[in-house]
Amino acid sequence: MATFRLQGSKVLAVDLAGDAVRVKNGSMVAYDGRMAFKKLSGGGEGIRGMVTRRLTGEQMTLMEVKGEGTCFFADRASEISLVDLNGEKLYVESSNLLAADGGLRTGTSFTGLRGGASGNGLFTTTVEGTGRAAIMSDGQAVVLRVTPQYPLSVDPGAYVAHQGELRQNFQSGVTFRTLVGEGGGEAFQIRFEGDGLVYVQPSERNTIGGDV
Repeated sequence: MATFRLQGSKVLAVDLAGDAVRVKNGSMVAYDGRMAFKKLSGGGEGIRGMVTRRLTGEQMTLMEVKGEGTCFFADRASEISLVDLNGEKLYVESSNLLAADGGLRTGTSFTGLRGGASGNGLFTTTVEGTGRAAIMSDGQAVVLRVTPQYPLSVDPGAYVAHQGELRQNFQSGVTFRTLVGEGGGEAFQIRFEGDGLVYVQPSERNTIGGDV
């Protein structure tokens, strides 16, 4: 299995011994040893993946890197966090996924209103299985724990990813006062309930909710 480690907070180093890793296309910044690069597409593999990409519009482009040595990856100086998966599923915005171990399965999942409010479309990327993934954020992401006793509400523009047994509900605080320009400034949130982890960045991307 490929070994993931951080070289500082903005560069991912992956040690390969003949195995493979999937990474965001064009994110290689350096490598030593022998490496082969092959372009892939997001949404899963095979015919099902092709159909999924057409239906969802999830056009994340990945490449497979296989070889022996160490390969270094980065994307626009984004902060990087490592995520360990033990048979779990990680839900992550496609723009925030940097790399996944070659043994992990990638796919898409419907997000409904949450996706529309976050400005990332109605579908999100999933990574499932046992292995390590690397996600990116605008500023160092914080990992917030959700338990049955302590649900969590997150701004759609700051949401990066989540894992575990979580249910998510879209909450709207839009009222007549909002429509006349007297809203509270936080019109939409995602509420997570259950047991799991939510990754939140200290920055908000432009969203529909951010304008009301």
